[in-house]
Amino acid sequence: MVRKLAYSVSQREHWISAAGGLVGMLAVLWISHVLLNVQGAVVTVASMGASAVLLFAAPHGALSQPWPVVGGHVISAIIGVACANWLGQDSVLAASTAVALSIAAMYGTRSLHPPGGATALLAVMGGDSVYSLGYGYVFSPVLLNVLLMLAVAVAFNYPFPWRRYPQCWHRSLLERDARASPVHAAEEKTMIPHSDLVYALSQIDTFVDVSEEDLQRIYALAMGHPHSAPEQPASALASQTTN
Repeated sequence: MVRKLAYSVSQREHWISAAGGLVGMLAVLWISHVLLNVQGAVVTVASMGASAVLLFAAPHGALSQPWPVVGGHVISAIIGVACANWLGQDSVLAASTAVALSIAAMYGTRSLHPPGGATALLAVMGGDSVYSLGYGYVFSPVLLNVLLMLAVAVAFNYPFPWRRYPQCWHRSLLERDARASPVHAAEEKTMIPHSDLVYALSQIDTFVDVSEEDLQRIYALAMGHPHSAPEQPASALASQTTN
């Protein structure tokens, strides 16, 4: 039996996310071509394209918030340049080490952002045009494009109340909308204590890309959903008819 994907969303969301990715990448590429050389623009495409997926398709995710986006890219860029300098440009060992250390550093600084791995990798494998930048690679093109992508994400998502970004800036608005929704009473009744959520996540011992607020809302909606009676096998139905 084929199961539906867990992130089933409306067609409206599909196209809004796609439009956001289009606007974000157009802005990044245009600025990169105007302010940077062509090679720098091309090098940045991979990691910025990956960030665009998170910022416009999952704007409320923990991996998509401003600090993970900025910190993940910048920290990974620094590590990538350091590995290229110490272990050699275009080195398999340097590239692998850069990605590995970036993962550890992003975890340690609570800035986990998967595209950061690509940023670190490009610092090592990007060729002479990137290697010649040295630590300048961290600021331009990486930080410049990250800040530009964030600015586009804030502006693009703002008109859509359910997609306000970043989530922490609009927490009060989201709470007001939640109180006005018909499921608010159910949410209050089924609220899970913060300590219990922390404990449960610690037992899973893996990163879950969802905020505490969204977890609470998902739980409340699931508990308030009217479940239909499970289908019974034909043999059980025949037995009931006989009796």
